[in-house]
Amino acid sequence: MLKSIEVSGKSEDDAIQKALDQLGLLRDEVSVEIVERAKAGFLGLKSSPAVVRVSYEFDVSHSERVESFLTGLFLRMGVKAKPEVSEEDGVISVNLTGEDPGVLIGRRGETLDAIQHLTNYVINSGASGRVRVNIDTENYRERRNEALEHLAEKVASKVVKYRRNMTLEPMNSYERHIIHTALQETENITTYSIGTEPNRRIVVAYERKGGAETASPAAKEWNREI
Repeated sequence: MLKSIEVSGKSEDDAIQKALDQLGLLRDEVSVEIVERAKAGFLGLKSSPAVVRVSYEFDVSHSERVESFLTGLFLRMGVKAKPEVSEEDGVISVNLTGEDPGVLIGRRGETLDAIQHLTNYVINSGASGRVRVNIDTENYRERRNEALEHLAEKVASKVVKYRRNMTLEPMNSYERHIIHTALQETENITTYSIGTEPNRRIVVAYERKGGAETASPAAKEWNREI
């Protein structure tokens, strides 16, 4: 990434040296553009300093790029939020803090998911190595996961009791994965997805082991879909 600073000095050489001292770089590590040349003035009066723009290559970490992107995004959105970024084992975790977490979360987490998807796209666009960015606020994702697991158990109990399939509300791929995983070992229950995005839903179906009500091969195949 290319960055630049502007520095003034009594002469062009003086301004350049000041910039190099400030950056801790050598002359052949930067490029220099003269913005304004020094003017001596008459009898030393109304003299003006030289101004130079010194550009240099600056390595920016993925975490720094994420923080910079989100800060700019929230500024454009008019949302008062601050990203707290940490990185471990190639995964960047971001906790968003702000005055109104509900604005960041959106309906069923749709805004939070959109922010996370957009951040992953921007950070990995043109990057040599792919990184994963996880974004959360107010521990929403863990609370949502727990709520989905509770919903899955509740619905499965009704399906077994009444031996009738139940179709859940539309969910994104991650939330459908939570439901599938929560019920994959539940006796007499199978799950599969129907419909197209963004209205794809999970069907929680009754499956009597070894009986006539065992799910069809197509249903079993759907069960693997997310």
